[in-house]
Amino acid sequence: MDTRLQVAATADVDDRAVVGSGTRVWHLAQVREHARIGSECIIGRGAYIGPGVVLGDRVKVQNLALVYEPAVVEDGAFIGPAVVFTNDYFPRAVTPGGELKTGDDWEAVGVTVRHGASIGARAVCVAPVTVGRWALVAAGAVVTQDVPDHALVAGVPARRVGWVGRAGVPLEDLGGGRHRCPRTGEVYRTDGEALAPETVD
Repeated sequence: MDTRLQVAATADVDDRAVVGSGTRVWHLAQVREHARIGSECIIGRGAYIGPGVVLGDRVKVQNLALVYEPAVVEDGAFIGPAVVFTNDYFPRAVTPGGELKTGDDWEAVGVTVRHGASIGARAVCVAPVTVGRWALVAAGAVVTQDVPDHALVAGVPARRVGWVGRAGVPLEDLGGGRHRCPRTGEVYRTDGEALAPETVD
């Protein structure tokens, strides 16, 4: 048994889930069957990880977040408190004939969160959307469209209001499509609606 794995006695981790070394699963969290959680993750109090969900390494899922299948969250991503990932285009409890719907009556669609991205507290990501690498979704936002790499989005529905670097702070506009991180000094360049680190030849 991996002695670095820490699972609270009150957490519910299905025996068919795979949980990586150094991960901590806190009080009242639930990890469903066939979920795959990487190494050195934190699954907060009362968080829910659905069947077959995939989390990379060093992912933080904060208290009461609901990560419904078939979500995929890449390495180093942050899922804030009470975040919700949906998984149904047109949710209904019953069929048109009034019978209770089962798993066979719908097709799950998932949210994808790319490397290093952060989803702020109480944000809702409406599947199927992809949040790009190192992007930042503001608290309370409702994401209904894909978020570009390094974008800062906010509002209902979420719209891009700026750019962020790998440190997560808004970038300074240097003009000419160039931006600088005030914390790290890294320089980025926009190309249309995309932003990437500036390469030095």
